[in-house]
Amino acid sequence: MIKIPEWIINLKPYIPGKPISELAREKSLKRIVKLASNENPLGPSPQAMKAVIENLSEVHRYVDREAPELVSKIAAKFGKNPDQVICGHGVDALLGYILCAFTRENDEVLTSNGTFIGIYVNVRKLGRKLSLVPLKNYTYDLEAIGSSISPETKIIYLANPNNPTGTIFTKRQFEEFIARVPRDILVILDEAYTEFVSRDPDFPNGLDYEYDNLIVTRTLSKTYGLAGLRVGFAAGPKEIISELYKVKLPFEPNHAAQKAAVAALDDDKFLKKTLEINEKSLRQMIAGFNKIGIEYVKTHANFLLLLMPSAEFAESFNEECLNSGLILRHVKPFGIPNGIRINSGTEDETEYALEVIEKVYQKLLQVKPA
Repeated sequence: MIKIPEWIINLKPYIPGKPISELAREKSLKRIVKLASNENPLGPSPQAMKAVIENLSEVHRYVDREAPELVSKIAAKFGKNPDQVICGHGVDALLGYILCAFTRENDEVLTSNGTFIGIYVNVRKLGRKLSLVPLKNYTYDLEAIGSSISPETKIIYLANPNNPTGTIFTKRQFEEFIARVPRDILVILDEAYTEFVSRDPDFPNGLDYEYDNLIVTRTLSKTYGLAGLRVGFAAGPKEIISELYKVKLPFEPNHAAQKAAVAALDDDKFLKKTLEINEKSLRQMIAGFNKIGIEYVKTHANFLLLLMPSAEFAESFNEECLNSGLILRHVKPFGIPNGIRINSGTEDETEYALEVIEKVYQKLLQVKPA
């Protein structure tokens, strides 16, 4: 009989937001709107789509393992050398490579309870020890994380803005924190949502820093609309990047993804439109939630964290919204049992979401036990 490691037996896999096609199969609904996975409501970058179509005749070829065109594009855009950048199939894949390269079984990875579930799954599937520090007002408590560093700590994971809360820590807070971290501990700074907050003067742009124990991860899934193609990159010291190439799968991102990403990074018009529709949708939502009386966390990303009266209420709320054709994200697996995450949408999607949410919320309030 095959012996399965205990940490795999006990592993709770990452379960993404319910796909539209799955909900359509389950229920007879006239309309379905998905605002669960922080996807771009505009779809993919038009320049990226054009690049994919123009390069389809080359998909029978294996890609260069170092993705030189894409790496050079990223390096030039963000002021790095190409040997400081590595690309992969999304941030999830890159987190797995970082953990594989720089930790061994039972090493400790330190982060917060109430952050990106992808880091939890990646740590646990490799049999590493995951240590979680509570959030403070739905924000990373960097002081508490610094005080929780132990001799077993090998990696600290931070997401800024944080998913699923949308909160940030400031430049001053980050610089004070990283000055405390021993140089033999690697800090991962996940900036998947940085474009939504980059204009904030208090936001610490990770790519502006050159610490020998800092690696920054970013994605093209959100602002550039490439979630289905899976493109992420990491930037850090060349010594760290070179080690990651040893454990990275050789043929990723795939050919179409690389070509799409190169083109998307030049699509400033699409990026501008994405940021504008995000701001508009979030304003609509905030006005609507204030009217309905739903609490939420102030966001710096493309989503809002709604705070339900209880975990049970949140679960029922999420299910009732699904029954009405609205797909949201119950973030209990992230560490916030009473939280529901909703991302920005088009004006029409936002209006529909608010209609459904008001109806469901009022219905559940009436049946809520005293």
